[in-house]
Amino acid sequence: MSSSIKYDWSKKSILIADDEIHNYVIIEMALRKTKIKIFHAENGEEAVSIFKENPDIDVILMDIRMPEMGGLEATKFIRSVNRNIPIIAFTAFALSDDEAIAMEFGCDDYISKPVRPDFLLKKINEHLTK
Repeated sequence: MSSSIKYDWSKKSILIADDEIHNYVIIEMALRKTKIKIFHAENGEEAVSIFKENPDIDVILMDIRMPEMGGLEATKFIRSVNRNIPIIAFTAFALSDDEAIAMEFGCDDYISKPVRPDFLLKKINEHLTK
């Protein structure tokens, strides 16, 4: 997949829940050219709060391990409110059962860090165009 693909997500929004600021900056830079509206949460509690205030968010990129409230707990709460929003688990601590656990908690997809920007955009696009 070439990074020359141009995505126009100017009418879409994403919530990025990641406590590592350098991860967020890399993701934000990859997404900038798509014109998607970005919300950022630094922990699961913020992710839940931002989702409650912005229920029309189109997709969520959820780090699994965060302070305050983890990504799985935040996903479980969001799923109790919205069964359809795509939630992509995103973690640097890829253990053999992490993907299965993320799916059990309601995630729709799973990406391990680090990730190539073109792969990340492709995965997000798959969920935005379903």
